[in-house]
Amino acid sequence: MHIVLVGLNHRTAAVDIREQMALTDCSLRMALDDLKISRHLPGRGERPAKPHLTEGVILSTCNRLEIYAVVVGQPEQGWALIEHFLARLQGIAIDQLRPHLYRLEGRAVITHLMRVAAGLDSMILGEPQILGQVASALTEAQTADAAGAALSHLFDMATHAGKRARTETEIGQHTTSISHAAAQLVQERLGNLAQAEILVVGAGEMAEVAAHALQDRGATRLRFINRTFNRAEGLAAHFGGHALNWYHLPTALTQADVVVSATGAPHIVIHESDVDRIIPERGGRPLLIVDIAVPRDVEEAVGRLPGVTRCDIDQLQSTVDANLAQRQAAIPAVEAIIAQEAERFETWLQGRQVLPVLVELRRRARQIAAGEMDRNTHRLEEIDPLYQELVAQMVHRIINKLLHEPTVRLKALAAEGNGVEYAHAVRELFALDGDPTAPVPFLDADLPEQVVSLNGAPNTPPTSPSE
Repeated sequence: MHIVLVGLNHRTAAVDIREQMALTDCSLRMALDDLKISRHLPGRGERPAKPHLTEGVILSTCNRLEIYAVVVGQPEQGWALIEHFLARLQGIAIDQLRPHLYRLEGRAVITHLMRVAAGLDSMILGEPQILGQVASALTEAQTADAAGAALSHLFDMATHAGKRARTETEIGQHTTSISHAAAQLVQERLGNLAQAEILVVGAGEMAEVAAHALQDRGATRLRFINRTFNRAEGLAAHFGGHALNWYHLPTALTQADVVVSATGAPHIVIHESDVDRIIPERGGRPLLIVDIAVPRDVEEAVGRLPGVTRCDIDQLQSTVDANLAQRQAAIPAVEAIIAQEAERFETWLQGRQVLPVLVELRRRARQIAAGEMDRNTHRLEEIDPLYQELVAQMVHRIINKLLHEPTVRLKALAAEGNGVEYAHAVRELFALDGDPTAPVPFLDADLPEQVVSLNGAPNTPPTSPSE
């Protein structure tokens, strides 16, 4: 069995393809149901009739669609199953879809997911939203009963790696968003934003992100103005602010301490004459105007008026570039964290591969002991019940002591990558149930309850000393 990945992202597919392939809410849940996860595993002497998926998780964002799966069969067979699934899902010819897809297997899948969770594979380096999206993808798959032990543990550890990257390095610090940089500039200039009158001009995505960033920095008095009033009204309702009609612009400029302009207009919307006209009514109060629109919203001459400071996207871009350089400097440290966590996951996975044979070995030993106890029941009945219990405990301790060293050694060999071969040898030597050449299951449902006591809770990620 192999962990495989088929996906596309902003590097391999244009936005029209990504939009066509995107899955959200109901469509994501339906896709998980249609992924055809089969829990069947070969029994003793059986061979898989055909390749199939035993686990699956779908990670769908605006910039990527990735399907992680555990496949019975060869990786190439798993990739083919997923490719055909994607083509059927959205009605795209598979030959049209394949050039946009990447395919990974084994360690490459593990490392890739951890890089995604850490923000190294995002369009914006270190962006924070992807971490929550990785966690949500696992939750959706678990709800649909598509994720088993292997992918659940992998996604948990990837989330853990992403959190470590953001707490132990600067990969998520120093904003690389123009809207956030604008909010940061406003806070640096004004300090406490709680009492500042802030006017947001425009109602598009950049205006909304800027309003979020300002509110996160303590702004409470937000006004929104836009040529289409209902869009300004929608933002005002979302942020608990006030919406204004466009003809209120002179009054709004008079009352504002800060103006953040982010319209999609193809021309200037705030002219020098507009601001010059209201300066006498401001009573000498300074006005900060931050223009983050492209093309620019605010006439350049506005910045030469008395008491007015004007900043545009070119000035903010230098801050963003410097911040990006600091994030890029953190990449080696993040890669080191990912290498550590990937190694820990592989050790867990390799150890898990020998658990079925260890459980079966212990079961066989207990069966033999129980059989001998049953054959000597008539003799034990003549012994005091206290001594009967002591005999039973003694037999149990002997079994544990005899099997302790093989258990420890087999798990250690598994951690070195040799577990499967030795597990097969143990099956042969002790004539245990199961085909020694059959794939080793990854699923919790495929393993007896004793597996937990042998390897710990499979879905609990390790915690770092800093947590």
